[in-house]
Amino acid sequence: MQTAFAAVDSKPHLTLQRLDDDTLLVSLAGNWKFNGHLPAAEEVVRHIEADHKVRQVVFDTSHLHGWDSALLTFLIKTIGYCSQKKIDVDQTGLPEGVRRLLALAAAVPERRGARRVARRQPFLSRIGAATVVWLRSTNDTLAFIGESCLALLKFVVGRASFRRSDLAALLQDSGAQALPIVSLISFLVGLILAFVGAVQLQMFGAQIYVANLVGIAVAREMAPMMVGIIMAGRTGAAFAAQLGTMQVNEEIDALRTLGISPMEFLILPRMLALVLMMPLLCLYADLVGILGGAVVGSGMLDLSLTQYYHQTKAALNITQFTVGIFKSGVFGIVIAMTGCLRGMQCGRSASEVGSAATSAVVTAIVVIIVLDGIFAVITNVMGV
Repeated sequence: MQTAFAAVDSKPHLTLQRLDDDTLLVSLAGNWKFNGHLPAAEEVVRHIEADHKVRQVVFDTSHLHGWDSALLTFLIKTIGYCSQKKIDVDQTGLPEGVRRLLALAAAVPERRGARRVARRQPFLSRIGAATVVWLRSTNDTLAFIGESCLALLKFVVGRASFRRSDLAALLQDSGAQALPIVSLISFLVGLILAFVGAVQLQMFGAQIYVANLVGIAVAREMAPMMVGIIMAGRTGAAFAAQLGTMQVNEEIDALRTLGISPMEFLILPRMLALVLMMPLLCLYADLVGILGGAVVGSGMLDLSLTQYYHQTKAALNITQFTVGIFKSGVFGIVIAMTGCLRGMQCGRSASEVGSAATSAVVTAIVVIIVLDGIFAVITNVMGV
């Protein structure tokens, strides 16, 4: 039996031929380098499995023009299979350099246990491992919260060590630079709420109450939640990436070596910036969302701006705004703490920085939604 590949001298090709009843000749020709399609060792394996009489394999490389590690890979696989099947391999037909490299590769045997073996752990073992990871993560989170509270207490008594210029830059980044995206999202949310409400309220001739719907929904729920989600994706991820990069570059370790607390120097300014800016952004989102509803009210429902204004003013009171502002402040704390926590937990590789940013966004958004539901239940019980 014979298997031949392309007979072009510049391309690697392989020929298998029986010399006698139990000897297989493997002829290698062409240029065996990683620069194109290479014959696979599986061709030799399939031939040997199809003919169980083969007891010896010999090589012919008289037409071999060039080679690199591609030839060695082919030979190692072929020789390894022959060793498993107790088939003798005659290497005298190979180039001297190839024989030396093969001898060098076989001189140091593979260390036992070095190769990773895929094993599926038992179900209870996986549950236990996941529980241990969760407990460790919970412990780290509680420790981080405690250290954050201590740093905040030091700030209150005037003993926190951080640069005021850093706080000013973070205030600008978390506040003024976030206005464009907050404006766009808040306006569209107010417009959508007004449009959906108008379609339903027109059926009862109560389209004037669109102003009530938009005002209360934006002030109590949508403005703080949307601002929180925006800041989680924008600022929370940035905090995690910044601190994660510092962790990779060992800058945080350098701060500890100098006796500077990373909690006070890096995390405290970020927490203060978000806590101070989130209520202001929420108030701004309230205004923009109500204006978005006014566009639909005046353009689709033929309501005058004066009517819309008076109806909104009658529906809203200081309690509605207070609930939303309080929520936004709590969401700011959550976003800052999750972003900083994931950044501090970042590993020592570049990929870990991206994972930390992703984890910070996902965690912050989940916690924001859960807290918003809790606030809804509490305010309902309190009658607010």
